[in-house]
Amino acid sequence: MKRTKKDFTKFTKRNTHKRRTKDAAKRELLRAVAETEVSYSGIVLKDTVDFGRRGRTSTKRRSDETVARGIFSGSKSGFGFVTLEEGYDRDIFIPEDKTHGALDGDFVEIIYHVFTSREGVEKTEGRVTKIVQYGRDFIIGTLVTERSAHRGQKGGKGRGVYAYLEPDDAKIALRPRITDTAGAKNGDKVIVKIKRDGLGGYSPEGYVSSVLGKAESKEANYAAILAECEIPTEFSEEELSLAREKAAMPLSDEGRERFDSTVIFTIDGAGAKDLDDAVSLRRLKDGWQLGVHIADVSSYVPEKSALDRLVMNRGTSVYFTDKVVPMLPECLSNGSCSLNAGEEKYALSAIINLDSEGGIVKTKIVPSIIKSRLRGVYSEVNEILAGTADAELKEKYRAVKPTLKKMEELYHVLAEKSEARGYLDMSIDEAVILLGEDGSPVDIVRAERGVGERMIEQFMLTANEAVATLLSQSGIPCVYRVHESPSPDKLESFVEYLKHVGIRYTPLLDEDASGKDYAAVLKEAEEKGISAAVSRTMLRSMMKAKYSEVRMPHFGLGIDYYCHFTSPIRRLSDLATHRIIHKVLIEGKRPEAYASYAKRAARAASETELRALNAERRIENLYKVIYMQDRVGESFDATVSSVTSFGMFCELDNTCEGLIPISEMPGLFIFNEGDLTLCSGKLIYRLGDTVRIRLEEADIIRGKLRFSLIL
Repeated sequence: MKRTKKDFTKFTKRNTHKRRTKDAAKRELLRAVAETEVSYSGIVLKDTVDFGRRGRTSTKRRSDETVARGIFSGSKSGFGFVTLEEGYDRDIFIPEDKTHGALDGDFVEIIYHVFTSREGVEKTEGRVTKIVQYGRDFIIGTLVTERSAHRGQKGGKGRGVYAYLEPDDAKIALRPRITDTAGAKNGDKVIVKIKRDGLGGYSPEGYVSSVLGKAESKEANYAAILAECEIPTEFSEEELSLAREKAAMPLSDEGRERFDSTVIFTIDGAGAKDLDDAVSLRRLKDGWQLGVHIADVSSYVPEKSALDRLVMNRGTSVYFTDKVVPMLPECLSNGSCSLNAGEEKYALSAIINLDSEGGIVKTKIVPSIIKSRLRGVYSEVNEILAGTADAELKEKYRAVKPTLKKMEELYHVLAEKSEARGYLDMSIDEAVILLGEDGSPVDIVRAERGVGERMIEQFMLTANEAVATLLSQSGIPCVYRVHESPSPDKLESFVEYLKHVGIRYTPLLDEDASGKDYAAVLKEAEEKGISAAVSRTMLRSMMKAKYSEVRMPHFGLGIDYYCHFTSPIRRLSDLATHRIIHKVLIEGKRPEAYASYAKRAARAASETELRALNAERRIENLYKVIYMQDRVGESFDATVSSVTSFGMFCELDNTCEGLIPISEMPGLFIFNEGDLTLCSGKLIYRLGDTVRIRLEEADIIRGKLRFSLIL
C-alpha cells in the first residue's frame, strides 16, 4: 500500500509524542533519583523506562526467576532496590507497581530475574511478594491540611478538612492520610504512626503521635533527627536512682594500688567534661614505662542491673554540636567516674613497658586509685610544647612540663613505628561549628590537630593494643575492634581509579598487600597534590570497622591485636572489656562464663555506634544548612569531593558540602564509574577539581545544600 504524505505526518507526530513522553519519564526518574541519591547508570535508567526487550511483566514465577530476601530501599517516586542478604551480589530493581507496599528499611521477600538489555548489559528486575519484617512503624514529616468535600477527621477543624503527611525522608513515596492530627496545624513537623495491615501491603493512613513544632525550625528538625535515629535522651527514675547511689559510694583501698607519687594528668579538649583517661610516663634505661589510667566505670555499673541494661541499650554517648547525650547519667559520667584534677578516683591502670623503638615488652593491668595533678587542654599543651606559651600557661604546666617533654619524645617514636607498620591516616578534616549566644551557628572552621592531640592518640592506641594482646594471649574473652582488608570488588574499583589519576597501584594487587602499600599510595597522592581526593576514594573502598568477640587484625592500623579499653564512660565496648578484666583477669572467674557476654556486647556496640554516627552527622549537617541559609545566591570556590551517577558533591573551605544534580548541569554528562568522572564532550569533572559554584538552596528539612555550576 502506498503511503501518503499525510500518513507519514501522522506517523512522525505519533512517534514524536512517544519519544517526548519517554523523555519526560526519564527526566522525572532522573530528578527522583537525584533526590534520593541512589546510584544508577544511563542504561539502567533506559531499561527502567522501557524494560528492554527481555524485561518481564508477568506476575507468575517463571523458571528463570529466583526467590530471595533482603532490605528494601525506597525512593520518592515509588520504585526501589533490594539489597539481598545472600545470593546475587547486586541490588535488585523493583518497579513502582511491584513494591507490594514496602517502605524503606523493610525486610522483604522478592522474586527476581536477571536479563540482558538491548545494549548487551546484564540487568535485574524483581517484585516484592511478602514483607517479612517492618523496618519502621512511624514516619516523620510535615503535616499538610487541605479543604475537601469529604468529612474531616478527628482533630481537624470541622467538616471538609483533609490532612496528609509529606515525609521528610526522600526515600518514602507514601503520603499517608492523617486520621487524627492531635492538634497539629498545617506546616507542623510531626511524628505519625502508620497503620499497616500485616498482610504485606499497607493502609495509607496514620495518626499524629507527637508534634515537634514548625517544620522549618531548628528545634523541630533537631527533635526529628533524635527521634528517627532512635537516640534515647532521658533516663528512667530507676536508672537515675541507682546511678546516684553508686556515685555516692565511698572509695576503698581494698584490692587497689595507689599511684600517689606518680605524676598523672589528663589532656582533653577544652569543652570535655567526661574525662576518662589520664597518662603518666617514666624513662627507663632501655625504654619507657607508659601508664594509661582509665576511669574504672565498671565498678559503678553492677552486672544485670538497670545501669547495665541501660549501657547495653545506649551503647555510646552521642556528641552533638551544642550538647552531649551521655551513655550514663551525669552524676557518673561528669562526676564520680570523671578523672577530675585534684580528686581521688577509681581507675584501671595499664602499666606498659616499651623498648627503645616503642615495642610492647610487658603489660600489667591493676585496679587503682589515682589523683590527676592537672586538667590539661590540647591547645595549651600545644603551646607549651611549641614554646609559645605565655607566663600564665607556663605556671599552670610547670610541675608537669618535664613529663610532657618526655611524652613528646615517646610520641615521635610511636608515630614512626605506626608509619612503618602501615598506619593509614585517612582522617578527613572535621568541622568546628561556633555558636552565638542564641545557639545559632555564627561560623564554621576546620578542626586543627596538633602534637597534643596526636600524642594522646598514640598513647591510647598503644594501650588498646597492649590490653588486647594480653587478653588474647591469656585466653580471656574481649570485645575486639576489627577492620577487615578491602573486598575484591571495592579494591578493583579503587585500582581503576588510581590508574586514571596516575598513581602506582600494582602493590595493592598482591595477595599479601598490607596497610603499608596503601600508605604508599597516600604518600604519592600527597606529593601530587591530590591527597584529599585519594583519601576520600580510599576511605570508600575500605570495609567498615566493627566490634567482634573474635580477634582479627585491624587493617587500617596495621595491628594484629586491638580492642577499645580507654573510653568506658562513653562506650559500651570499653566498659565490657573492663568488666571482663575485673571478673576474669583479676578475680579469676572462668573465661567461658563471659564469652557470650563479649559476643552480645560486640553486637550491641556495633549497632549503636552506627546509630550514633548517623545522628551526629545529621545534626552537624542541620547546623551547616542553617549557617548557609543566609548565603543562598552567593558564589564560592569549592572542591569536587565526590562524583556519582546523579551529580557531584562539592565541598567549601568551611567543610560545608552540597550536591550539583546532574539534571541541572549544562550539557549531557555521562558518569564513568571506573575513574569516577562526569564527562560532557571535552568537559570532564573529577575528584579534587576546583570549581566555581553558586548556592541555590539550603533545605533545612532534609539537611542538604544544592549548588549550581558557574562556567
